[in-house]
Amino acid sequence: MSLILSTEELRLLTGYQQQARQLGELHRQGYWRARRSVLGTVILERAHYEAVCRGDRQPVDRQPATRPKLQLRVA
Repeated sequence: MSLILSTEELRLLTGYQQQARQLGELHRQGYWRARRSVLGTVILERAHYEAVCRGDRQPVDRQPATRPKLQLRVA
């Protein structure tokens, strides 16, 4: 089994042949790690696909964003 979904699997999953539409549909379905390769093809890792199918929709490998604590200084 491949580490990424095949072109045919992506077509069946999204209902689209065009890569731009596939990517948009994948993001809409919660596959936030789907991306385009330098050649323009859609890449969706099988592990991420399976995690979303299990209901793990939260980005588990992203660290929570921290914001810098800024203070306004009045001169």
